[in-house]
Amino acid sequence: MKTNDFSSSTSPSDRRIGALFRHLTAGTDADRVSSVFASPTSGGAGGSVFAHLVQAPEDAILGYLPTFSFSFSFSFDVTVAYNKDPSPIKLNLGVGAYRTEEGKPLVLNVVRKAEQQLVSDRSRIKEYLPIVGLGEFNKLSAKLILGADSPAIRENRVTTVECLSGTGSLRVGGEFLARHYHQKTIYIPQPTWGNHPKIFTLAGLFTRRPWCCPQGSIVLLHACAHNPTGVDPTLEQWEQIRKLMRSKGLMPFFDSAYQGFASGSLDTDAKPIRMFVADGGECLVAQSYAKNMGLYGERVGALSIVCKAADVAGRVESQLKLVIRPMYSNPPIHGASIVAVILRDRNLFNEWTLELKGMADRIISMRKQLFEALRARGTPGDWTHIIKQIGMFTFTGLNPAQVSYMTKEYHIYMTSDGRISMAGLSSKTVPHLADAIHAVVTKAL
Repeated sequence: MKTNDFSSSTSPSDRRIGALFRHLTAGTDADRVSSVFASPTSGGAGGSVFAHLVQAPEDAILGYLPTFSFSFSFSFDVTVAYNKDPSPIKLNLGVGAYRTEEGKPLVLNVVRKAEQQLVSDRSRIKEYLPIVGLGEFNKLSAKLILGADSPAIRENRVTTVECLSGTGSLRVGGEFLARHYHQKTIYIPQPTWGNHPKIFTLAGLFTRRPWCCPQGSIVLLHACAHNPTGVDPTLEQWEQIRKLMRSKGLMPFFDSAYQGFASGSLDTDAKPIRMFVADGGECLVAQSYAKNMGLYGERVGALSIVCKAADVAGRVESQLKLVIRPMYSNPPIHGASIVAVILRDRNLFNEWTLELKGMADRIISMRKQLFEALRARGTPGDWTHIIKQIGMFTFTGLNPAQVSYMTKEYHIYMTSDGRISMAGLSSKTVPHLADAIHAVVTKAL
C-alpha cells in the first residue's frame, strides 16, 4: 500500500488519516508533499525531531488575519481583523455570538442565578462525571428538544449523552454512525455551517453535496435558523421532507444549535424534530446551549439518538460510551449543572424563556430596522429577504468585492459571502451599515 493511499480502505480510522493527509497537503507542491513523510532527524532547527513538519494550513474556524486582503471567509478571520482596526466606527458583523444593544457580550440573569445556587451548595463536588455525563442534564435536555410528553421518552427509546456543545455532539454522533451504520456517507446542505464537512470527515464519514441520496443515506438537517442563510422550511415543507426521507429510509441527523433563539419559542423551534420522532422512526439530534443560554465558553451540549425499541437504545448507549471514552473520557460538570438547575426549576425556566424571547425579538427588530433604513435610502434591489429570514444570520446578497469595499471604506467586517450577524447590530449602528450597503450597491461593484 502506498504511503498516502487510504482511499481503498473502509476503516473509519484510515479514512480519518486520509482526510488529515489531504488537509495537510492541499495546495502544496511535490517537495512540500514529500516533506510530510520526511525523516524526523532531517532538516535544521537544531536537530529537532519535529523539524520535518510542514506549516499546516490555517484552520478556517480558528482563523487568521490575511496580510493582503480585506475579504474574509470565516467569522474568526473577521474578529481578528476587527480587533486590530483602531477606527472608532468599526463594526463587527461576523461574530457568531449574541451582543446587547450596546454591543457587549451578554450573560443571562438566569445563568447568574443558577451559578449562585451552585456556588452556595456546599455539598457539591468536582468529581468525574460518568462517561455519558450528568444524568439529570441528559434527561432534561431530551425533554426540552423532544417534548416532555414524547412517546419516545416515555417508552425509553431515547438515549442521551452529554457532549462538548454542538460540535462535540455532531462529532460523537458522526463517529458512532461511521462505526455502526450501514451507510458511510452523510449528505450535507449547500450551503451549511463551515465546520460541518470537517467534523464528519474526521469522524470517518464521507460528505457529499448537492444531494442525490441512495436508499438509507444519512442526511444532515438544520433544525431551525439555518446557518448561514436564515432560510427555514415551513412546517408544510418539513412534512414533505419527512415523508420523502422516511419513504427512502434516510437517517435524519438534526443539528439544533438555536432552539428558542430563532422564533423566540422553544416549542416552535423544536417542531421539525418532533415531527420526525412522532412517526416512530429513528433519528439523531445534536443540541447546543451556546446560543440559547449564552454558554458559549462552557461547551454544553447533548446528543440524543431516538431508536425503535428500548433495548436497542440501551445497546446504542453502550456503544456511545466506547466512542466517548478514548475521545475525552467524560464531559465537564459546570456548564451542564447550570443548564440542569435552570431546566428543573419552574421559576428559573420561565425567566429563561423570557430572556430568550428578548434576545430573539431584538434580532427581529434589527432586521426590520435595517430593511426600513435601506428602503428609506432608496437602495436598488429587493431587500425583503432580510425580514423574511430568521435567526442570528442574514445572507445580504453582497458579493466579495462589495464586502471588501465596505471593510476598507466603512470599517464594517463580515464574511466575504455577504453573511452578517444580526446580533452584532444595534439601533445606533444600523444607519452606518445601511449607508455602506447603499454605497456599494449604487457603485455597482
